[in-house]
Amino acid sequence: MDFEKMLAEHRQAVERFVKFRLPSLADAEDILQDVFVTAYHKREQLKNPAAFKPWLLSIARSKCHDYFRDRAGKMEIPLDDLMENTLSYGRFGLTHQDTVQDALMHLGNQDQQILYLFFWRQWPQKEIAERLQIPLGTVKSRLHTAKAHFRTQFMAMTETDKGEMKMKKLPEMMPKYTIKKVDAPPFDVVCEESMGWLIIPRLGEKLTWGMYDMPEGRCTEYAVNEVVGRAEVHGIEGVEILSKQYNTADYYRTNVTETMEHRFVAQLTDTHCRFLAESHMEEGVRKCYTFLDGEKFLNNWGYGENNCGVETHLSPKGVLVREGNIITAREIKKENLDVVGRYAVTINGKTYDTVCVMDVLAFDDAVATEAYLDCHGRTVLWRRFNRDDWAFQRYQQKWTEKLPDNERLIINGETYVHWYDCMSDYIL
Repeated sequence: MDFEKMLAEHRQAVERFVKFRLPSLADAEDILQDVFVTAYHKREQLKNPAAFKPWLLSIARSKCHDYFRDRAGKMEIPLDDLMENTLSYGRFGLTHQDTVQDALMHLGNQDQQILYLFFWRQWPQKEIAERLQIPLGTVKSRLHTAKAHFRTQFMAMTETDKGEMKMKKLPEMMPKYTIKKVDAPPFDVVCEESMGWLIIPRLGEKLTWGMYDMPEGRCTEYAVNEVVGRAEVHGIEGVEILSKQYNTADYYRTNVTETMEHRFVAQLTDTHCRFLAESHMEEGVRKCYTFLDGEKFLNNWGYGENNCGVETHLSPKGVLVREGNIITAREIKKENLDVVGRYAVTINGKTYDTVCVMDVLAFDDAVATEAYLDCHGRTVLWRRFNRDDWAFQRYQQKWTEKLPDNERLIINGETYVHWYDCMSDYIL
């Protein structure tokens, strides 16, 4: 077995795995060195070279587990900090943190303590008994009671949330709308929506969005999205989103023209929202991709350095500057995302105070988007623009020729043409 060659091939996946799990980059680098040294010394134990990647990841998983166990052994039991680290570990935390946090806040200190030690610290019941100096039977009794209390509180909250989520039928035609610049500075906003899908990855969330081609404004496709449960990918916890798209056309070479189903695992943290995995049917085979699959995943679903995701706390950075329909990017590169102004969007008979968040090149090397977000961080209107030469081989036309009457943007001197809009039942 050529250890160095195989390590070089899979090193990036292992680095991504460890850095996603550990809260400190410096600690992650130390753990990675330990992983590689251990793998080298144990290389003779690997009988099947084809299993090198899962074998290496198993070593990394073990080292991460040792890291958290060591930290737990050195730390006090910080009950006051329980709400900041509810029932999960790692720098990205729990997806449904807000609901869990609210449920825990309604529990007594004794319930909070036992749940914290068992779930977050992952201490065995025997170790909890030794640490708290109480009988093992008392630990089991307290844990059983705390789980019951938490389950009752959590289910009550999530059922309330589900009751409030009612799907609304989208209109066949896009409502007329106006977008007017507001002479006021843009406000900071927290947007927790998953990029491109508009749904927040939190238990109980549902949302339907529609795609409207311009200039006709007819709905050509719509998707019904729902968070269907908790999920875990390579030790990272998130939620599963089921998305059923209707009136789709030739997605992933399926020849499906009516319905397309995606399943995502997404994660919401205090600072970012990101995808961890995606799966769909392709030619009768279910294709599954995760954040460890390199470019196959990152090119379609990844965002940010090491797929850290999209920032949820948004404010102007000066990366993009907009004057009317002219946008100047400080540097044209992937993942240029910035707040470019404040706008009054009037749609469906209601006016929304919004900030415009523009993204250049994230979806494709020749695509720009506008998302108009209200003060709650929800998308009121989403618009896509194609660079004039986007997909020219496919359409055999420039977009200024294909859609001559559609709105245009000029981004660093290049012409982009408005193609379609998206709206959701959030504004209905």
